[in-house]
Amino acid sequence: MARDFDKWLMGFRDSIADYKWYVDFDKVYKNVGKLKRELNLINSLIGSKNIEKDFISLVTDYPKVLKVVPIMLAVRSKEIFVITGEQKFNYNFSKVNYTPEQYSVFMKETGLFELLSSHLIANTVDYVTGVETGLDTNARKNRTGHVMENLVESFIVKAGFVKDKDYFKEITTDEITSRWGLNLSAISFDGKTQKRFDFAVKTADNLYGIETNFYSSQGSKLNETARSYKTLAIEAKTIEHFSFVWFTDGKGWHTAKNNLHETFDVLEHIYNIADMESGIMKKVFV
Repeated sequence: MARDFDKWLMGFRDSIADYKWYVDFDKVYKNVGKLKRELNLINSLIGSKNIEKDFISLVTDYPKVLKVVPIMLAVRSKEIFVITGEQKFNYNFSKVNYTPEQYSVFMKETGLFELLSSHLIANTVDYVTGVETGLDTNARKNRTGHVMENLVESFIVKAGFVKDKDYFKEITTDEITSRWGLNLSAISFDGKTQKRFDFAVKTADNLYGIETNFYSSQGSKLNETARSYKTLAIEAKTIEHFSFVWFTDGKGWHTAKNNLHETFDVLEHIYNIADMESGIMKKVFV
């Protein structure tokens, strides 16, 4: 019986965020911990009445304090490029490449001296903890992917499969060919490229290459993904004892439903979270 695409799409979820999705505080504390010594040295500049002189003296004696400057500006890089008028600077905060006086200019012009001397912050460790927390929110999209992978894996395990025995994580086409002798040239451009599947499930007569993702917001990547998986679905049909399976979900798909619909029409094994909750894996992986 053919499935109704619109009804299937209506079952997509708004979110799959767990408690750890919002901020990875373990990573935040680890990043700040690596800089605590240098941050505490910078604390000596808070409230300084002659901060330029004090900063130059500090950097002269302890040049390693410079490595905390980028994160104070919410920058991950060890180098910061600045163009002002006809002058160009490439400040390196790992390997000192300017005089302390020139780094002092950087601190003044970026507003960091004002931040420190005017008591706008009380402690740089606390301040950088806040910066790291803010930057960590940029990793939420990656965490969403990991949450979906973990969710799919939990249902694979619930279906009775055992890791590294009959289901495998992050496995490439080359590894599949080497392990089971399957000719996957149809999806690897005759072996010129490698495709990495999030999971592979092996049954007595078939191998299932699995992709997972969740999109809570719109974006061009959704259309690209749908088109790519449509092509993969068509190519996979030519391979004996192999099936491509896609688990996807998320309200973001409502903005790209036309491309998703096209893939839905050609891919037999495309499922959402509701399908997994209904026991689809025990019906498919046989």
